[in-house]
Amino acid sequence: MSGGRIGIGILGAGMVARYHAQAAAACADMGAHLVGIAHPDPARAPAIAEQFGAPWLSPAALLAHPDVEIVCICTPSGQHAPQTIAAAQAGKHILVEKPMALILADADAMIAAAQAANVRLGVALQRRAEPHFQAIHAAVAAGVLGDLTLGTVTIPYFRAQRYYDQAAWRGTWALDGGGVLMNQGIHLLDVLVWLMGDPVAVQAAAGTLQRAVEVEDTLAATLRFASGAFATVAASTTIEPGFPHRVAVYGTRGGLEIEGERLVRWQSADGVPPPCDLAAPPSDAGAAGDPRGIAPSGHTALLRDMIGAVREGRPPLVDGAEGRRSLAAVLAIYAAAGLPR
Repeated sequence: MSGGRIGIGILGAGMVARYHAQAAAACADMGAHLVGIAHPDPARAPAIAEQFGAPWLSPAALLAHPDVEIVCICTPSGQHAPQTIAAAQAGKHILVEKPMALILADADAMIAAAQAANVRLGVALQRRAEPHFQAIHAAVAAGVLGDLTLGTVTIPYFRAQRYYDQAAWRGTWALDGGGVLMNQGIHLLDVLVWLMGDPVAVQAAAGTLQRAVEVEDTLAATLRFASGAFATVAASTTIEPGFPHRVAVYGTRGGLEIEGERLVRWQSADGVPPPCDLAAPPSDAGAAGDPRGIAPSGHTALLRDMIGAVREGRPPLVDGAEGRRSLAAVLAIYAAAGLPR
């Protein structure tokens, strides 16, 4: 497939669906157009569909629509696996929100379904698609920081009880799949895994300290990697008003520190300049206290890559196998903490 129009369908009508609708509009220069928005509840989808000038469709009608080529799955996490498999069987390419599934067996079934149907499967871990994160990753992969020995991820977020009360599925093991790590922290854990590799040993503790939910609202973990390097992960949604997350990696020839969406510190023992502007892009630190503050640029970058993958016949930047890596890291931490996943 080369240029021309490419139809986008969105399954889901919540907050994240709006980010995908905004991304579709921002990708109009690539031929993207929003064909329809689907939700099982007819009372929910029409409002978002009207806002973005697309019709409301039933989920079955969306998957059967001949103009839909890419389906963005923006439903509760526990529904991702069966919906992804159904979309693949309908011959649609899929961009599924994080986490791609709640257990590894479901992730494997999703990957297998996409392979069997010869469709692309992408996972919305959008920081990998941002240009500045791409530049950071390239520098680390090139060995500019030497052998990595230490990493840290800190997520001091705030989510009020009303955030969970707004949707019955939030904060449940069955549909949310976890708390601060599975829902918010997976993005930053994904960056850590992308930069340092897959953990081979984990120690962790977690608890529900403040929120009336089933899942954890606070967690701390220590990871060890095959190289012998270590990293710590600390995350909570109990810290008002919320502070920007931080990701740092350090090696034998230097280190870097990211705060929010910005590279704020870079040191190279060999005098190598930073791979991107230390002053840009602006942080979306507001998302630390309110998910409505998430910047749309990441979803747009990821959808642009997904459209390119469909047209060029290549895997997307974050394909099913990569999405599975971050899910596996989350589940390893949960197992070490004795959580029920």
